[in-house]
Parts: sequence; C-alpha cells; structure tokens
Amino acid sequence: MPAEFVHLHLHTEYSMVDSTVRIPLLMRRCVKKQMPAIALTDQNNLFGLVKFYRKAIAAGVKPIIGLDLRIANDDDPDHPFTLILLVQNNAGYRNLCELVTRSYIEGQVRGEPMARREWLNTASCAGLIALSGGVAGDIGRAIVNGNDKAASQALDHWLGIFGDRF
Repeated sequence: MPAEFVHLHLHTEYSMVDSTVRIPLLMRRCVKKQMPAIALTDQNNLFGLVKFYRKAIAAGVKPIIGLDLRIANDDDPDHPFTLILLVQNNAGYRNLCELVTRSYIEGQVRGEPMARREWLNTASCAGLIALSGGVAGDIGRAIVNGNDKAASQALDHWLGIFGDRF
C-alpha cells in the first residue's frame, strides 16, 4: 500500500496568476495516486469551493476546505504575510467565510483583499486549523531575516489564538 500523503496547501486555477491546476484533473490525479484527502487553499478566495467539494466527494477523496489568507503587513505593504487556514468544523467554515468576506469589504490594500491581524482572535478563528505559511508567514520571514525574537513573538501570538490547532 502506498504511503498516504495529503496536500494541505494547494492552489487551483482560482488563485489567479499563481496556479493552473484544474479541479477535475486534480481529482483524477488524487484517485490515481490513492490520496485519501486534499485541501483547497486558494489565495484569499473560496471561488472554487463548491466545484472542489462536489468533485472530491464524487471521486471518493475527502475534501479539506481552506484558504491561503493574506494578512496586511504594515511595515511592508508590498509583502503581506500568509497564514493557511483549514476548516475543522461548521463553526470554522462560518468563521472562514466571515474572514474572507471582511477582507474583500474592509481590507482592500492596492486592490487586493487582506485580513488585518487584529481581526484574528480566538473567537474569529474558532473551528479553524492554522499553518504558519512557511517563509511567506510572519514566523518564516522573521527566521529568514535572523530575527529570532520576532519569530518567537509571532509563534506565541498564533499559539495564543489557535493553541494546538497551530
């Protein structure tokens, strides 16, 4: 039996300029590779959600709903931070929808929807699992820049919100 592997950070054609992955082909590849589940984490949008969910269920692949959330960076507006959010339950789905909607309505930075760090708290992130965003996240950027103190502070911040879901 092949080792089970699950992508938890995957963009599709709905992440404009970033990916050309089409959902039907993605599901065929998941079945061929015997992947039990896959996460959809398009950038700042849930546009492909319904298509993704339906195709995954039809293919026998567990759909994991998520989002590659851009967080405004006040120190460097041209380089927002990334936080990957995955839905854990119904409350998480509702919270994710509220965050992305708020980003489009209130968080536009140069025409791109962005979340504000202060919007992310224990209540607005209930039911969500967070991934650091790697080098595009605030922790990763601090580490790359040799700023261990900032990395530690960012880690503490996210652990305070997500606990063991970070």
